Amino acid sequence: MRFRASDARFGIRSVLTLAALTIAAVPFGLLLLLVRTRWTPLLSVDHSACDQLHRYTAEHPAFATAMKTMSTLGSSAVYLTGFALVTAWLLYRRRPRPAAFTVVTVTGSAVLNAAVKRAVQRARPVVTDPLTTATGLSFPSGHAQSSVVTYATLLLIFWPAMRATWRRVAVTVAAAMVLGIGLSRAALSVHYVSDVLAGYLLGMAWFVTMTAMFAAWRQERRSASSAVGTTGLERPGAG
Repeated sequence: MRFRASDARFGIRSVLTLAALTIAAVPFGLLLLLVRTRWTPLLSVDHSACDQLHRYTAEHPAFATAMKTMSTLGSSAVYLTGFALVTAWLLYRRRPRPAAFTVVTVTGSAVLNAAVKRAVQRARPVVTDPLTTATGLSFPSGHAQSSVVTYATLLLIFWPAMRATWRRVAVTVAAAMVLGIGLSRAALSVHYVSDVLAGYLLGMAWFVTMTAMFAAWRQERRSASSAVGTTGLERPGAG
């Protein structure tokens, strides 16, 4: 059997994917265990941070407004609408595989978050004079998880079409949005800090898993058809 450079690259990507998944999944599993067992030091840090952030946000109206804005930008209504438009655009451009990746990754993340919340059954923080309200359960933060999945997916889809300068800008904006959305949920006292961290980690683990699955599927199709691929989820203009 002839050894191909593409096989070596795929092997390297597989190792890196496993490493990234481990980096995300192991800390998430630890947080999940500590929350489920109600580990006292974690609860103490969570409640202390919640009280301090609530006090600071309540005393600084401009900061509170900024946090409410970031929280709204990270809401399901906003990102699902955005992804519906992105998916429609990909289908219009006859790029069904990236469109399928987008739909499965985004909707699957939401389903996963809901399932973990039901399993953990952690109540949201309770504070006096709440700045906003939120329903449902607390662990992990859906806003934090969806922000990671949203911006990572957008970067992956549009990365091949961006020049180096715009790539740096896009990564900076994405990181700022992810951090800002997560901070907003803790600052508004609708999530504990550990909820936000868990959302980040679960979102990262889910995105890495989905990327690996679609990459493996693409590799199998490429091997079967002996097609030549390019950088990114799919070469521009390909079906």
